[in-house]
Amino acid sequence: MPHAGDYAVNAETGRFAKRSFGPAPGGEPTYLYALKNANGIEVAISNYGATIVSLKVPDRSGDFDDVVLGYSNLSDYLSHKNQYLGATIGRYANRIARGRFTLNGRDHRVPINNGPNALHGGKKGFDKRLWSEEPATESLGRELKLHYASRDGEEGFPGNLDVEVSFRLSDQNELSIDYGATTDQDTVLNLTNHAYFNLAGEGSGDILGHQVTLFASRFTPIDETLIPTGEIGVVRDTPFDFRQATAIGEHIEEPVEQLQWARGYDHNFVLDSDGRLALAARVAEPSSGRVLEVLTTEPGIQFYSGNFLDGGTTGKKRKTYGFRSGFSLETQHFPDSPNQPGFPSTVLKPGQRFQSTTVYRFSIE
Repeated sequence: MPHAGDYAVNAETGRFAKRSFGPAPGGEPTYLYALKNANGIEVAISNYGATIVSLKVPDRSGDFDDVVLGYSNLSDYLSHKNQYLGATIGRYANRIARGRFTLNGRDHRVPINNGPNALHGGKKGFDKRLWSEEPATESLGRELKLHYASRDGEEGFPGNLDVEVSFRLSDQNELSIDYGATTDQDTVLNLTNHAYFNLAGEGSGDILGHQVTLFASRFTPIDETLIPTGEIGVVRDTPFDFRQATAIGEHIEEPVEQLQWARGYDHNFVLDSDGRLALAARVAEPSSGRVLEVLTTEPGIQFYSGNFLDGGTTGKKRKTYGFRSGFSLETQHFPDSPNQPGFPSTVLKPGQRFQSTTVYRFSIE
């Protein structure tokens, strides 16, 4: 069976390579696509879950390594289907309290799959769906466009929803993800990508030494089930103040309920930007010199420190993914927004088009 990274991509044309990635649970074929830029950076994406499987970038010595957690074949993803490694998340990213919300006076229920709550779209969200390949618009072919049609009532959500996600890799070392969606009924929508990063290389141990900057002066505190309370808290004088570069591990073990409930960081940060594409986060890994910047049009970003990785899975290098061996920066609207009138609305109506952009930009320091 082909493995992630087994490609020969033409750097001049940048056209993606396409290979079999194994059969989906229903027997349908799945594929792995690779994009490579002129600088040698390469990303591999599966149409199962619109999943980022690998992402190879150089360190300060020019050596390339894969900096996202994932598996070499589809069967491993199917065996560990609730880790969401690199997947596109929907119809509603993050949590909905008790799997319930009311829209236009009608109650809706989403399958509960995370304690008492619904997480990442229910038991069979977009991460477990087969996406179709769409013609890309860029003549050089450095773009992969995937489409999914979510039926009315799927996982309890109203409306037939058409979703597109486009991955583009530029010679400026930017991986851009553009999301678009339309609906035929009022619905709620929150899309993100759940890549787990380790800038020292996947399988290289914990991420506690990574230096994180978040361009957010506020965050949304949670209750013991990890649902936002509705409060907008300030980060100043708390372990959530990442306005200056701070090691992930510097405050993560402090005896604070917010950290103890989540076993670390698993919180939504309220970005200081105004809805235009802007810098949301910067992460630097001292030993390799790799730097990741995250830009987004979204109002929030979920910083997750890999608290539920437990060493029970083996990644692409045949190394285990232990506790806090990867971090996620999930650009998003806020968790549980359908039940929180004070949060930015996630309602999408017929005639509207949902549009969102996130950029992962890599450099060296």
